Amino acid sequence: MMATPDRPGAFLEDLTWPEATVLFDAGAVVVVPIGAAAKEHGPHLPLGTDWRVARALAEKIAEALPVVVAPVVGFGYYPAFVNYPGSQHLSAATFIALVEELLGNLVAHGVTRLAILNTGVSTEAPLQLAARAVKERHGVTPVIADIRNLGRAARHLLQQQQGGHADEHETSLMLAIDPAAVRLDRAEPDYGHALDAPKSVFHRPVTFTGDPAAGADYSRTGAFGDPTLATAEKGRAFLDAMAEDLIQGLRASFPGAFKDTP
Repeated sequence: MMATPDRPGAFLEDLTWPEATVLFDAGAVVVVPIGAAAKEHGPHLPLGTDWRVARALAEKIAEALPVVVAPVVGFGYYPAFVNYPGSQHLSAATFIALVEELLGNLVAHGVTRLAILNTGVSTEAPLQLAARAVKERHGVTPVIADIRNLGRAARHLLQQQQGGHADEHETSLMLAIDPAAVRLDRAEPDYGHALDAPKSVFHRPVTFTGDPAAGADYSRTGAFGDPTLATAEKGRAFLDAMAEDLIQGLRASFPGAFKDTP
């Protein structure tokens, strides 16, 4: 999509190379969305859920700010979901190399302002390493959005006891973004053994599995939370709150880029 009076941002795949050159030379912020194109989200959401969420958030940003949105990076480091057919996963080293090369290519074409719109959790650490490599090798410092800190203003709408994957939150987002893709009749609560687990300040890596003996890794459906509580109304509120945080975060990170934007 090209920039219009109603949408100041543009999508890189819609530009010609001379048009991209003009925007890069003018110091446009380039937003790089990260969202799995094929990662399990329980029996009720499509494998491409994260891709859709990343694209929807990028569209919201482009409606508010004169950014250039790069194509969604659809493959990444998703070790928690390798037991579910269709889930695509790259090693951390491969994912870091992929992101570093993509960002490095943009820098080589004149981009000096880079923002990563991350929609994963396991991708956080590799993205930090990739961003640091770009900073050290190219002198450009990418900023990275943390999915877990987005949209807190609307989190009071959540009713589930716990969540984190293919849950009330993600299912609501999908009901707002692409309701035809949601098989809500297949949704069911799945907390694994989490409700009985002792609380701890320590984090442990998880690889979801349908084996009840797997402790904290157990997830019969591949989800964690209660997607039956999801609604499109909640999803619209979550999406708007997340987008607003991203927009304000970009303004704060790149104040010179948006000084003429209301």
